[in-house]
Amino acid sequence: MLPTRILARTLAAALSVALCGAVFMTAQNPPAAGKGKAKGKGPPGANHPERIQVLIITGQNPHDWRATTPSLRKTLDDTEKFETRVIEEFRGGGPELLAPYDVVVVNYYDGNAKNRWGERAETGLADFVRSGKGLVLYHLSLGAFDGWTDYEKMSGGNWRPNQGHHSAAHDYTLDVKDSNHPIMQGLKSPLMIKMDELFANLRWQPEGSYHVLASAYDDHSLYNARDTQTKVGAGTNEPILWTTEFGKGRVFADALGHGPENTEEPAFKIIFARGVEWASTGKVTILIAPELAAK
Repeated sequence: MLPTRILARTLAAALSVALCGAVFMTAQNPPAAGKGKAKGKGPPGANHPERIQVLIITGQNPHDWRATTPSLRKTLDDTEKFETRVIEEFRGGGPELLAPYDVVVVNYYDGNAKNRWGERAETGLADFVRSGKGLVLYHLSLGAFDGWTDYEKMSGGNWRPNQGHHSAAHDYTLDVKDSNHPIMQGLKSPLMIKMDELFANLRWQPEGSYHVLASAYDDHSLYNARDTQTKVGAGTNEPILWTTEFGKGRVFADALGHGPENTEEPAFKIIFARGVEWASTGKVTILIAPELAAK
């Protein structure tokens, strides 16, 4: 009979594996290193160059980027479809830094001009996407870079002065608007979102330049008197997940996931992972756990 301490550790490890498998079910086992269709050589020191190469750009954000970034990274790496790296200083970066990657995830908010990345880095990211690579804009990154025209075109919708607000975090339902899109295909609707922010009243690019995947009802009665932004009627249906095209590239915008407690929710994890895969390849092979799947 195993000692109590060893038995407890064994049971905990088994439970961890089971929980991970409940969120992600992959269509096939990932190819072994050096086999299958490689995405390229990957960045220097890549352990799995055959996987989708992901770069998360972070390092500045009034939200808890130090906790959400490792959560996002683990969500991707747990699928065994991605190899993910993080950079906390992108100012001065350029095309040579981005070249080995298939998709960039932005978890960054500049706040003011001194935290902009600079012309070389910003042009590098725009050219990266324009050339056919992927981009995922996560939560408050939709409020970044006021006045950077290409970023706003890639974003589709942005949080801007007096255009962008939310009531207190609360439970709400996410309504799938395009059940045929690869990211959303197979997800049940409505989908419960727990204690998260519901972004509303963003500044949008012209209609037709973005494609709404899912929306949520923003109840105007939940705002307090300090919020002075214009509200029409009892509430509005607000885009929460959407896509854009920029040159040959694909962009997935995900307004969910305020804090690490939100990025660990199963609904967030599956949407985020599928969105990153779609942005990088145009396809989605990550399957949905039964509890999140359409009946």
